[in-house]
Amino acid sequence: MATTESHSSTEEAPTSLGSNLKPRHITMISIAGVIGAGLFVGSANAIEKAGPAVLISYALAGTLVVLVMRMLGEMATANPDTGSFSVYADRALGRWAGFSVGWLYWWFWVLVIPVEATAAAAILTDLVGGQQWIWALAVTLLLTITNLASVGNYGEFEFWFALIKVVAIVAFILVGVAAIFGWIPSSEVSGVSHLWQPDGFMPNGFGAVIAGMLITMFSFMGTEIVTIAAAESPNPERGITKAVNSVIWRISLFYIGSIFVVVALMPYNKLENGSYQSVLEAIGIPGSKIIMDIVILTAVASCLNSALYTASRMMFSLGTRHDAPQVVRSLTPKGVPWVAVLMSMVVGFLAVVGNYVLPDKIFAWLLATSGAIALFVYLTIAASQWRLGRVLRAEGHRPPVRMWLFPYLTGVVMLFILAVLILMVFDNDQRQAIIFSAISAMIIVSAGFIVQRRSRYHSDDEGPQTRYREEVS
Repeated sequence: MATTESHSSTEEAPTSLGSNLKPRHITMISIAGVIGAGLFVGSANAIEKAGPAVLISYALAGTLVVLVMRMLGEMATANPDTGSFSVYADRALGRWAGFSVGWLYWWFWVLVIPVEATAAAAILTDLVGGQQWIWALAVTLLLTITNLASVGNYGEFEFWFALIKVVAIVAFILVGVAAIFGWIPSSEVSGVSHLWQPDGFMPNGFGAVIAGMLITMFSFMGTEIVTIAAAESPNPERGITKAVNSVIWRISLFYIGSIFVVVALMPYNKLENGSYQSVLEAIGIPGSKIIMDIVILTAVASCLNSALYTASRMMFSLGTRHDAPQVVRSLTPKGVPWVAVLMSMVVGFLAVVGNYVLPDKIFAWLLATSGAIALFVYLTIAASQWRLGRVLRAEGHRPPVRMWLFPYLTGVVMLFILAVLILMVFDNDQRQAIIFSAISAMIIVSAGFIVQRRSRYHSDDEGPQTRYREEVS
C-alpha cells in the first residue's frame, strides 16, 4: 500500500503517513463530509432552475453518489490506501489511469482553495471589516499550519467544523418542520403548498430537473474523502464501512430533508437572500443573516481544510508510485507529508492571488478546467470497480462492503455518467465547464500515457490486477 511504503530507515524520517485520526474524527468526517458549502450557497440556483422538482434533481444526484460510494467502499475495504481511487485505477486500468485521475483530483482541490478562501474572506470582511486579501491569506495560512502540525490537527478541526454543520442542518430542519405544522406563531409561512404553487411542482419541465441535477451534482464532491482519511486511522476498514453504509441516510437527511423544507415553505422564485436564509427570515428567526454567515463560514473553512488535506495526500500517493517528484514523499516526524502540503498550498494561494489580479473571465476559465472532474472521478471509480470487482469475486474475497447487483448496476452507473457528460455539452450553463474540463483531462491523460510508455513500472509482474490479488489476499 502507498501508506506503508518505506522511504528511509531513520527514526527522524518516518516510513509512512501518521495514523492519528481517531474514530470520532472518521465518524464526523463521514457524517458531515457530504455537507459542503455548495449546499448552503448553490442550492438557491438549483431551486430557481428546477422549482420544487429540484427534489428529484437531488434524489438523482444523491443516488449516483450512493452507488459510487458503494463501489469505492468495496475496493477501499478490501485494500485501504491514502491514494484511494487513484491507486485502484492504476491497478485496474493501468498506470496512465491512476496518474490521470490522481492529478485531475489534485487540481480540483487546489482550485477549491482560492474559491473557498475568497468566500471566507468576503464573509469575514462583512462581519469584522478589513481587506479581503488579508483575510484570504490569514485563513489559508492558519489551515496550512494546522495541516502541517499533524493529521490529528486536521481531524480535530474537521471534527468541530463538521459538528457545527450537522447541528446547523438538524436545527434548520427541526425549525422548518415546526413552521410547516404551524407551531411557530411568528412565522409568515406554514404548510407545504409551495410544493405546487405558484406554477406547479415542475414549473420548467423535466429538462430543468436535469439541469438542476447538473448543478447539484458537484455539491456532493467530498463524500469520498473519508476513504482517503481512513487510511490514516488505526482501523480504516471499520471507518470506511460505517461511512459507506450510512451515506444513504446522510444524503436523505442533510440534502433532501433540508431542501424539502425550503421548497415547501418558500416560492421557488423568491429566494433573494439564498435558500436557507430566506426561509429563516420568513419564519421570523432573529439574526438570520449572521447565523447563516457563521454556518457558511464554517462550511467554507471545512472545505478549505479538506482541500489542503486531500490535495496533499493525493500528491503524496502519486509520489509513492513515482508519478510525482519524489520530494513530495518527505514526511515530518509525525508522518505529515509537509512538502506535498506546502506545494498544494502554494499553488492554491497563487490561484487566490489570481482571483484578485486576473480579469474575471480568465479566472473563470481557470475554474472551468475542473468543472466536470467530479464526474470524471466517478466514472473512473466505476470502471475500476468493474474490473477489480471481478478479481475479488473470482478469488472468493468478501470485503465488508460489496457493490449491489454487480456487474449490472456498475454498468448502469457508467452509462448514466456518460449520459450526464453528454447533457452538459447541450446545457448553456455547463458547456464551458465540460469543454475546459475535457481539455485539461486530455492533456493530463496524454501525459499519463507518455509516463506509462517510458516507464517499466509493470515490467516485473503480471499486471496491476495480479498485484491487487496479492494485496487483498
